[in-house]
Amino acid sequence: MTTNSNPTLYIRLRKRICVRRGEPIYLGRIAQLLVDPEYETPLNRLLLHQPKEREGNKILIDMMLIAEKVRRLQPHMQIELFGEPHCLVEVYEARKPPNMIQIIAVWLLLFVGSGLAIMNFHADVSMAEVHQRIYQLLTGRWVEHPLLLQIPYSVGIGVGMIIFFNHLFKKKFNEEPSPLEVEMFLYQENVNTYVITEEYAKIHETEERP
Repeated sequence: MTTNSNPTLYIRLRKRICVRRGEPIYLGRIAQLLVDPEYETPLNRLLLHQPKEREGNKILIDMMLIAEKVRRLQPHMQIELFGEPHCLVEVYEARKPPNMIQIIAVWLLLFVGSGLAIMNFHADVSMAEVHQRIYQLLTGRWVEHPLLLQIPYSVGIGVGMIIFFNHLFKKKFNEEPSPLEVEMFLYQENVNTYVITEEYAKIHETEERP
């Protein structure tokens, strides 16, 4: 990139980043920069915001703030933006070690709850009677507990859930996202959109105050 009297900064903001509580937010952390080498280091180290201790856990950094900070550092620099005009910064506390008692309690709660849900569903649709009827049609004999059907069916439920969610503990079978991951992604996108809208509304209210 050639150097001239009016250097150009090409910038692409990341959609979302996470920082620790009290960690300063620098331009190089929230954006990808393309600029002459002589400006690269000072721009990467350009301080945009210093989160306060009592500040919320979501901070919106938009291009108006970035342009103001860059112009103070380099008054003649031209700015070319690619992508979104804002970055959502999530502030998190230092992680505490996991509590094994809580993990076991949650695991038991989910295990018992999911088991009851499956049993209630089977009771609602009379699954036991369906198995008995299918066994009678196949073999001509009626038995109270057609294990030949019930055991493969029970194993199939577990295998089907593993295939459906594409996970076995931490192992993932392929790169395709599971339905749960897609729903979590869509939920996070909706939350981000809501937070960004609310933050812009707060900025506009602050600017309109006399």
